[in-house]
Amino acid sequence: MMLSVLRRAATSTSASASLRRQLSTPAAASGLMTLNFNLPQETLYDATNVQSVIVPGAMGEYEVTADHVPIVAELKAGMMTIKHEDGGDEKYFVPGGFSLTHEGSTTDIVCPEAVKIDDLDPVAVAANFEAAKAKAASAEAGSIDAAIATIEVEVNKAMGSALGLSLA
Repeated sequence: MMLSVLRRAATSTSASASLRRQLSTPAAASGLMTLNFNLPQETLYDATNVQSVIVPGAMGEYEVTADHVPIVAELKAGMMTIKHEDGGDEKYFVPGGFSLTHEGSTTDIVCPEAVKIDDLDPVAVAANFEAAKAKAASAEAGSIDAAIATIEVEVNKAMGSALGLSLA
């Protein structure tokens, strides 16, 4: 009984490997994936071959590589790292968005905004975090102002984390 289950599993694994090879793109065959990274006002990456992308998923950070299983994920505020084929990394802070990984090693990332980590000012982030905390403390519980202040606290805390700051 157990042997027949294992044989069926082995057969389906071989079939899925064959199917994966058929669905792969030339980029995937080279170990690369295709990235489309869009903001409302501009396209940062348009069908660009990259090694991988580390995404700040709402359910946890994960890395997308060539031949990654299709997945749709909501993004949380955090650092997104794009690993280029030359070994270099490009890091962005994103306040949220969505990532859609398709068959054929293509990933589409859509965010309302993105800022290169190198363009963030740690002093300004720390000051904005403290100001947001003060707003949150003085806002009426359950009010729209309290909700906005809480979002500002969380986004600035995530930016601080991306910069290596310890904000509390």
